[in-house]
Amino acid sequence: MIPVIICGGFGTKLWPISRQHKPKHFLPLIGTKSLFQLNYEGLRTKFKPEEIYISTNEDQVPVAQKQVPEIPVGNFIVEPEMRNQGPATGLIAAFLYKKGLPDEPFMIVQVDDLREPVPEFIKMMIVCDSLARKETKYITGGFKSKYSVMGIDYLIKGEKVTSAGDVGVYKVDKFIWRSTKEQTEELIVQDNALAHTNHTCMTPRNLLNMLQKYKLEWYEPLMKIVNGGDIKVEYAKMPPGPIEDVTEKVHAAGESLVVELPFTWTDFGTFESLDKYLKEKGLYKTTENIVDLNGKNNFVKLDDPNKIIALVGVDNLVIVDTGDVLLICQKNQSGQVGEALKEIKNRKLALT
Repeated sequence: MIPVIICGGFGTKLWPISRQHKPKHFLPLIGTKSLFQLNYEGLRTKFKPEEIYISTNEDQVPVAQKQVPEIPVGNFIVEPEMRNQGPATGLIAAFLYKKGLPDEPFMIVQVDDLREPVPEFIKMMIVCDSLARKETKYITGGFKSKYSVMGIDYLIKGEKVTSAGDVGVYKVDKFIWRSTKEQTEELIVQDNALAHTNHTCMTPRNLLNMLQKYKLEWYEPLMKIVNGGDIKVEYAKMPPGPIEDVTEKVHAAGESLVVELPFTWTDFGTFESLDKYLKEKGLYKTTENIVDLNGKNNFVKLDDPNKIIALVGVDNLVIVDTGDVLLICQKNQSGQVGEALKEIKNRKLALT
């Protein structure tokens, strides 16, 4: 098994904390270590540094190397430019194939997420490794959510294929793309509905074969890279897009399996999810210069110790003051922060 930590994005939904020059996965959001470091340390309980790979972009390589210097330079899979997770996933497969590992299963470990307890995650990886050596199907992960999780896909699990201990593997009956609030509320009460967490696991050969069948415009440049073509030239030919452009068709064709996660999966995609985790773990702290009177369930972050923020009678707000930016939003709409950032860029304002 080859674990690949994928960390090429900028975390726009956690702007203005997360910026292009300091994306959220390199920040100490939930303690003294970054999500990148925490995910690496979790993998180190099973794998050596030279067995762990990093998928990222050129801008983020120096930060990743500084935070985890033990990983060999040759284990960095570097995107020449950002083209979304579809091409990035394909590049991982092409890189490993070219390196002489076409039939060694790999798993994508998304850096924005936390998996607890770690031994249960490792147990799942071992199950997926065994599956991917026998199956040509696309293997992914999902969990039974107890509360509404917006902005992610859902999978309706079908017949149980196998189980190893408490790790269940199922056929996928249906894929639901980016569920609405109404759909989500219906899905969380269904026993067979799983929130989709990715954890893509296949061999490089099988993933490239999947792209050959469903996305030739990605497959052909990738095979040129495998055969010695210039990465920058060929990667630029791949149209941007999410991996779901392919996997949606794979699910519909019955060519996928979902592993029900045996651990707690936390996605730090929004201020709402960050706030929930920090408060559940007793990690949310306010300072003396933040005054909240008669308010409930607010999330306030203030960088300047010489500034004062006072809230009176307001509930469920996110307030983030980084000095150059002040963000205020309803907590349940914090998933729209990225849209605000797009508008700022459209207006050509300096602070992004």
